[in-house]
Amino acid sequence: MTYIAPSFQSKGFNCPFCQAYAHMRWDQLYKENRIPTSIFHATCEKCEERSVWLYAPLRTIEVVRIAPNSPKPPPPLVGQMLFPLDSTAPMPHQDLPEDCRQDYMEARAVEVHSPRAAAGLLRVVVERLAQRFGEPEKDTNQNIRLMVQKGLPVSLQQAFDSLRVIGSAGVHHGIMNIDDTPEIVTSLFDLVNIIVEKMITEPQKINALYEKIPESRRENIDKSDKRG
Repeated sequence: MTYIAPSFQSKGFNCPFCQAYAHMRWDQLYKENRIPTSIFHATCEKCEERSVWLYAPLRTIEVVRIAPNSPKPPPPLVGQMLFPLDSTAPMPHQDLPEDCRQDYMEARAVEVHSPRAAAGLLRVVVERLAQRFGEPEKDTNQNIRLMVQKGLPVSLQQAFDSLRVIGSAGVHHGIMNIDDTPEIVTSLFDLVNIIVEKMITEPQKINALYEKIPESRRENIDKSDKRG
């Protein structure tokens, strides 16, 4: 089943306690005299454990100096899970190469505290995978096109670009981007696992299936393919 990361006021997601996909019951906490607070509980209907969420303005970092007296829009309101602090990101695909696994797990460990740092690490993983299935002398953009030629769905090329992995808006070599959000980071985790599934796992499954065919029949198939 597809992993659904916990998100504020979602009706269902993979529980951070029991890991199962389950419906969530949301409750807002109140002070005395029924004064509402910014704290919410999400109760898992499978294990009955409760995660704790804060609904507050998103903290942003100014990277461009704003002229005096220029109006600044109020920061958007977002919900952040305060407890448990364990990452809500999916675990790495079992076939993720070892030289990528360390960066993936580091991204998973920091994504709760710094989505921008996690996104930078995941872009490094994507670049390494692109090098692995492309050609060392080519850049990430060219190698992604080579992966598409080797079986990666064309639609994923658009995902690479929209997530600022390639193209003129790209961020390379782990450089962080001020615009990275938890939603973008979740998509990057999913993107890495999809690449591994399409480029490593599926070919291995197909090859294992082919190896089960008796050798005499495989020879006939190979001869037929060569004639065709």
